[in-house]
Amino acid sequence: MDKMIKILIDPPHGIDVLGKRSPDGKLLEYKYGREICAEVVKRLVAEGYDAELTTTSEKEPGLTKRVNIVNAICNKLGTKNVCMVSIHVNAAGNCGWYDATYWCAYTSKGQTQGDKLADCLYDAAERVLPPLFPEIPKNKLIKYDMSDGDRDIESNFTVIHKTKCAACLTENFFMDNKANVDWLLSPCGRDAIVRLHVQGIKEYVRKYSQK
Repeated sequence: MDKMIKILIDPPHGIDVLGKRSPDGKLLEYKYGREICAEVVKRLVAEGYDAELTTTSEKEPGLTKRVNIVNAICNKLGTKNVCMVSIHVNAAGNCGWYDATYWCAYTSKGQTQGDKLADCLYDAAERVLPPLFPEIPKNKLIKYDMSDGDRDIESNFTVIHKTKCAACLTENFFMDNKANVDWLLSPCGRDAIVRLHVQGIKEYVRKYSQK
């Protein structure tokens, strides 16, 4: 690779954003997400990839600042030389426990380079997750929206819609599903979530870095 893609990993909502936790308080999205994001960056850097966090603060920087951080790097390096993945944990309701359980990735609406990034993450999720949940059919374990011909779900979330580079947002199971919380917090769960992101991002960089 003559020019390796800069990888930006965007942590979820900050400590000062209300809610965003499991009903029993065991999983705090700001804390869990930052731990996962830091480990993703650590593993990528250890393998020689150019990766960093968009923020190291526990507090919420705000959507505008998140976008500005990413776009400033795009302006410096070139849009095609940057990608961004925002890592979150989903929620099915406003309180109590629910049964929803799946992994998915969002991109902005329309055909964008983010769709190609999401494809790589979906490929990794399909390798990593089904062996760990043999009792759940793949189409229930991983959520797809094939209406536009690819697997990702489209929504104009600010952090992926307003950024200039290939960008997607992953939702990694549910903080209000008790079994999901226990699994996400386990060594196996943590490793699986980190591993699928690392694998997917590496695949994207290998495919789309400019030669």
